[in-house]
Amino acid sequence: MKIFCTGASGYIGGSVAAHLVAAGHQVTGLVRSPEKADAVRARGIEPLSGTLDDAEILAQAARAADVVINAASADHTKAVDALLGALAGSGKPFIHTSGSSIIGTQSKGQRSDAVFDEDTPFTPSPARAARVALNEFILSYRDKGCRPVIICPSLIYGIGHGAGRDSVQVPFLIKLAKKRGNAAHAGPGENVWSNVHIDDLVTLYALAIEKAPAGAFYFAENGEGSMREVCEAINRMLGFAGPPSAMSMEEAAAEWGEGTAENTMASNSRVRAVRARQLGWKPQARGLIEEIEQGCYR
Repeated sequence: MKIFCTGASGYIGGSVAAHLVAAGHQVTGLVRSPEKADAVRARGIEPLSGTLDDAEILAQAARAADVVINAASADHTKAVDALLGALAGSGKPFIHTSGSSIIGTQSKGQRSDAVFDEDTPFTPSPARAARVALNEFILSYRDKGCRPVIICPSLIYGIGHGAGRDSVQVPFLIKLAKKRGNAAHAGPGENVWSNVHIDDLVTLYALAIEKAPAGAFYFAENGEGSMREVCEAINRMLGFAGPPSAMSMEEAAAEWGEGTAENTMASNSRVRAVRARQLGWKPQARGLIEEIEQGCYR
C-alpha cells in the first residue's frame, strides 16, 4: 500500500513508518527540513517537504495515498481539516494519534483511583478540552465516506525505530536525574500513568489499518506505574543511592514548563485498552520498569 505519514521524523510516526516499510509498504513522510528528509530517506521513507500548515500539500499527499497516518500532532486542527477534507468520500483509512492525557486528572503528584476504558464517560480538563473536541470531529467523518480511527497511547517507552529515538516522560526524568545526581518526581510521585512499549504500539497501528472499523477509538496500554516507581528504577539504572526526591510543583514547572508539569508529569492517566485487545492486539514487550533497569536508555 501507499501510506502517507505525518510526523515521520518523530518518535511515534518514525517508528510506525519504519514498521510499515519493513512490512513492504511504500511510505511517504512529511518533513520540515533537508536534515529530516535525509534522516527518513535513510530508513526507506520517501520525504515530502512541508509543514502541518501547508493544507494543499497535505491534501495532495492524502489523495495520492491508500492510507493516511497523522502522528505529528494531536491538536493541529488545520492539518486534520486538510487531510479529512481530501479523504471524504474515498473510503480510505485515516489513523489519528491522540494521547491518554485526555482523561488525565491534575493531581500535583497524588494518586487517583479513576480508571477509564473506551466506554467510560469523562470530562476533560480545560487543557485537553480542545483535543477531545478534535477527536470527536475526526470520528464524525465515519459518516462522510472515509474510515477515521483514533489511537490514544498512554505513556510510551522504549527506543524508537525511526529518526526520532526518544519519547517524552521517561527521557525527561532521566535527564533530570543525571543533572541532579538523583531522580526526582513532581510532588509525592504517587500519580499513576498507564504505559505501552513502542514496539507494541506500532503493531496496533498496523492492525488498525487492516481491521479497525470507521469511527473506532483505541486506548493503548499494557501496564501502569507511579512516577515514583519510575524514578526508583531510574536511580537503580544510574547507580544513585537512596530514594528519589520530591519536587514542588513550582520546581517541576521550572524544569518542564507549567503545562507539562501539571498535565503530564504530575497527573494521573489510567486507561485500559479493552477495544484494542478485542481487535486482536497482543502486546508482548517487556514492562517499563524492566526496560529502564536493563539500561536501554543509557
